Amino acid sequence: MAMLFPLLAVLIWAANVIVSKAAAQVLDPAAISLYRWLLAAIVLTPFCLPALRRRIGELKPWLGKLLALSALGMVLFQCLAYYAAHNTSATNMGVITALVPLLGLLLNAAVFRQKVSGLAWLGVAVSFSGVAYLLGQGDPLSLLTHGVNIGDALILAGAASYALYGILLKRWAPPFGAWVNLYLQASLAVLLLLPLSLTAHSMAVPAKGIGLVLFAGIGSSVFAAYLWMRGIQKLGSDRTAIFMNLLPLFTALMASAMLGETIHYFHWIGGGLILLGVALGQGVFRRDAAAKLAFVKK
Repeated sequence: MAMLFPLLAVLIWAANVIVSKAAAQVLDPAAISLYRWLLAAIVLTPFCLPALRRRIGELKPWLGKLLALSALGMVLFQCLAYYAAHNTSATNMGVITALVPLLGLLLNAAVFRQKVSGLAWLGVAVSFSGVAYLLGQGDPLSLLTHGVNIGDALILAGAASYALYGILLKRWAPPFGAWVNLYLQASLAVLLLLPLSLTAHSMAVPAKGIGLVLFAGIGSSVFAAYLWMRGIQKLGSDRTAIFMNLLPLFTALMASAMLGETIHYFHWIGGGLILLGVALGQGVFRRDAAAKLAFVKK
């Protein structure tokens, strides 16, 4: 039963990739980016504002870090996804987003000098060979002549942004609790996105876009966050994180069923290599072997 919490959260986030792709047809990226976090902030206000008021005196020293977190996790990551959706498939978006754990590992090594095991480096090599295979549509060498699709490049940049967000969130650990932290970052995202809204062709939300904004603002930003937090409470962060590896599979299946996207052989091969590399990088196989050894010893 506890596994349902992260499983449902990942299903919602996979559906949000579909929403991002669908929104490209009816909403300006700047518009849905702003309205998503505005709606999330409004929904969270009755629950989080009283707790924030009690600790308002502690907020000032944290504003700079919270702004940085909001810019990386709420603004850059999701904005880039909305812009990427104009130039790439939802299937590609889901598969490339699965790189977040490995990109986090690389950023930790490059920026914070964290040691990386040989198995993790193997995982990086395997995953990025999968990325090259996927982006080259089965012919990685074609990337040398034709380059990378702009949509794929944007979602890759967004994944790197979110990986850095995860590292800094863990290192800084703002002391206000998970929900108030989310509320603060969502509220700051609204302020950060206001200048971007000036670049929009239109900030209007047509009838077809209302459901998309509601899903992004409430389903993906609030309800899925609740399910994920409950999963961490029940299973622990390491076991919960493994469920994120299902995101590309769920996204591909939904994109095929709801958007009519064709899942090609290079999606299966490239995506499989990416997930294999992520599993190696996370030490999944090593942990499984240790668990089996511990069971035998019993």
